[in-house]
Amino acid sequence: MPQDRLDGILTAELARLAAEGRAKGRESAIAGVEPAGGGSGPRFRLDGEGDARFLRMNANNYLGLSLHARVVAAEHAAVAGYGTGPGAVRFISGTWTAHLELERRLAGFHGRPAAMIFSSAYAAMMGTLPALITPETAVISDALNHNCIINAIRLARPRERHVYPHLDTGTLEALLAQAAAGCRRAVVVTDGVFSMRGDHAPLAEIMAIAARHDRAFAENVVVVVDDSHGVGAFGATGRGTEEVAGARADVLIGTLGKALGVNGGYVAASAAAIDYLRETSPFYVYSNPISPGEAAAAAEALAIVDSPRGRELLQHLGAMAARFRAGLARLGLETVAGGHPIVPVMVRDSARTAALVRHLRQAGVLATGLNFPVVPRGDEEIRFQICADHTAADIDQTLGVLASFR
Repeated sequence: MPQDRLDGILTAELARLAAEGRAKGRESAIAGVEPAGGGSGPRFRLDGEGDARFLRMNANNYLGLSLHARVVAAEHAAVAGYGTGPGAVRFISGTWTAHLELERRLAGFHGRPAAMIFSSAYAAMMGTLPALITPETAVISDALNHNCIINAIRLARPRERHVYPHLDTGTLEALLAQAAAGCRRAVVVTDGVFSMRGDHAPLAEIMAIAARHDRAFAENVVVVVDDSHGVGAFGATGRGTEEVAGARADVLIGTLGKALGVNGGYVAASAAAIDYLRETSPFYVYSNPISPGEAAAAAEALAIVDSPRGRELLQHLGAMAARFRAGLARLGLETVAGGHPIVPVMVRDSARTAALVRHLRQAGVLATGLNFPVVPRGDEEIRFQICADHTAADIDQTLGVLASFR
């Protein structure tokens, strides 16, 4: 059946997105990796760019583990033993021992009774939050929470939904008090590290507020934290926002696809919560898990993080992020204060942001520009992401390119 009329509508919509500066455009495809050497970190070849080599300053691979020999070897060995895919959803015949071992290690790493893995961190949030929300629940969310949280709340259809200004715990507390009048349960949900800014939630204060209001709700105040950018990249031992804040959420969602360098997501919580999610979450029940090879690679990556070598990588990561922040200050460029390896340069203008991204790319540096509606108007930025396989020379190269922009 022809769809010429629909295609016309879709084409017009794409043109509108492009005119508004919201279209992402053609994706750059990585065609190969040149290993680190000579005082520089890895360099990447892009499809269609010939022999050019690029410094990647926009990756979530915070510890460089996606290229780590032990992680790669673990995946190779598991693929040789198990094959390339799980072959089914978990409850049929898609659970392999590699999945169980990874879940055991994740629970232990986070000090939780249990954990379960999903196909992605986005699926983990979409599969967890709606399962914890009833028609008698109030959901209270930070204004800068990730898109997965926003869509999970839409899917859940709570009795009340509230948004508090970014990091504004005073408003959060007032909204909790307000919700107690008509709801049996409250769910407070926040990113741990906010992906566009690199700042983090004041988790100790949030947990204290939740505790003060818990008795006003028949079914508790539950705090859910998505720390996908924090786990493995933040804190002395890589335990993320919980470690930095000295507080623990009720439900923790994380990813295997950022600092752990593999693929997939997970949730760590009480045994009752995890058992309930295994029975009720459609994103878990009806979707294939990550492959056994990916699970084995993630378990090996987690073992590296939770070792002396992991602490060394985290220390180097922190040093490189601090070097970059200090360089930005010398150049007079605005950023957001923090200790996370997400380091934004606040440009605050869409056209200038796009121009700076082009300038960086022409000089062999890959970085990501963020414009409205991904970030609020006036908060347009270049998001740099420092990784442990960056060297001092890499950081200085990027700073030099920024200094040459006019």
